[in-house]
Amino acid sequence: KQQHPPWTDDLPLCQMCGVGTAPNCTYGPDGKDTQSHPNEDGHFRFRGEEGCFLYGVFNGFDGSRVSSFVSQCLTAELLLGQLKSTHTDSDVRRILSQAFDVVEKSYFETIGDALAEKATIISQLPEGVLFHQLSPQSQKLSERLKDLEQEVSGGATAVVALIHNNKLYIANVGTNRALLCKSTSDGQNQVIQIGRPHTTENEDELQRLAGLGLDVSGLRQAALIAGQSSTRRIGDYRVKYNYTDIDLLSAAKNKPIIAEPEIQASQSLEGVTGFLLLMSEGLIKALESAHGPEQANQEMVAMVAAELAQQGSLEAVAQSVVERVKRLHHDVYASGRQRASHCSRHEDMTLLIRTLNYTLADGALTPTQGGRIYPVSVPYSNCPSSTSKTSVTLSLVMPSQGGTLTNGTNTASTLEEGTPTHTPGQSPTTTLHSTNNQTTQSSSSSSGDGGSLFRWVARQAVQPDKTGRVPPYVDFTQFYRLWGSDHGDFLGTQGASAGLGPQ
Repeated sequence: KQQHPPWTDDLPLCQMCGVGTAPNCTYGPDGKDTQSHPNEDGHFRFRGEEGCFLYGVFNGFDGSRVSSFVSQCLTAELLLGQLKSTHTDSDVRRILSQAFDVVEKSYFETIGDALAEKATIISQLPEGVLFHQLSPQSQKLSERLKDLEQEVSGGATAVVALIHNNKLYIANVGTNRALLCKSTSDGQNQVIQIGRPHTTENEDELQRLAGLGLDVSGLRQAALIAGQSSTRRIGDYRVKYNYTDIDLLSAAKNKPIIAEPEIQASQSLEGVTGFLLLMSEGLIKALESAHGPEQANQEMVAMVAAELAQQGSLEAVAQSVVERVKRLHHDVYASGRQRASHCSRHEDMTLLIRTLNYTLADGALTPTQGGRIYPVSVPYSNCPSSTSKTSVTLSLVMPSQGGTLTNGTNTASTLEEGTPTHTPGQSPTTTLHSTNNQTTQSSSSSSGDGGSLFRWVARQAVQPDKTGRVPPYVDFTQFYRLWGSDHGDFLGTQGASAGLGPQ
């Protein structure tokens, strides 16, 4: 039932933002997918006063109760006049941190009565007795206990972006991800992952837990804590109030699983052109399961930039990218290749895109308009010493008019002045600079020795003749000359009658 009316529906939505989603699915032996549970992700994208914008992506688990509650109530803690233009960075960070604390406490208040009833029922039921051995009255209590457990269980992880005074703040709790893509003056894309996931692979988190008296080696080995990989989460009363009953956490001196956000220092957006991505854990894991974790950030940015170059709607861009990830994930599973075993299922996926001084395409390039999309494999690597051959499939968008070739991952999404161009005879190049945890590593790769393949000759758009045909615009003379030199005998007997060559 809906206990908290969606009052946020009255808040103005940000029009510089688009969201794409896909529900969880599990693939059967026949390749068909089925949804295991209702979608548990949540998000918001609101425009406040005084140039304030608030975005969030929430990954729920064991139900959508917490993600729905947080997406409703966190907004009330941040967009009802709490943020002023006179606030300093430290003020904003404090307000953000307090908002998460208040929201979690408010959530636990809503389930307080259910928790009390649950404790009462547990005290009334005999220990160690099977359900069918219980009296009819006790069986009813046991059934009620299951309903209460379902009502109060669950939690969520969150990544929240706040733009205030033209500065970007990222508050992260758990395993969602924020990426910032900046277009540099020389036409390159710089990719920055803001913050790190809170898991047992995060050394800072392990040090925090070790300080509470927990066994770090045991946490590393277990990887999952009470069924989840996150070491920070909102809700989940079991690990907040009953952690002494969990073997991995029983030695903790204080609550080991917390909802305190890690807030990254503000970044000025003055003069920045690009986009911000907020992604749920399900989207990240689906892409990493299909192609490995090494190039996930660059590949995600490449797909977003390619869609931005072709579509005029941010909502369509975000949904198209989610669908592409879903398709990649399924194709790897269906292929039976090495990574297929990692792709038997995926969780709910959410992608939020917020553009920054980014002009959308004025209508998409489509085949009917003469535009063509050519796939290009461009290898990336986060590690300078890596010898991985994994490739990222990007797109080169061929405009129907003019003499420029626009790279889908290196463009301002329109074909106007400032769009990177391709010189005829040269191989197109894509460059993405990846920054993670203040360490910048770049990878630049040509599409190979393909200059002649993608050579583009400037000319007016070809018009059909009276019969509806267009004159040939590709010269195959060199091809037939080379082919003929290798098949001279065949040409000698068949050439005249076969009529080889363009007609």
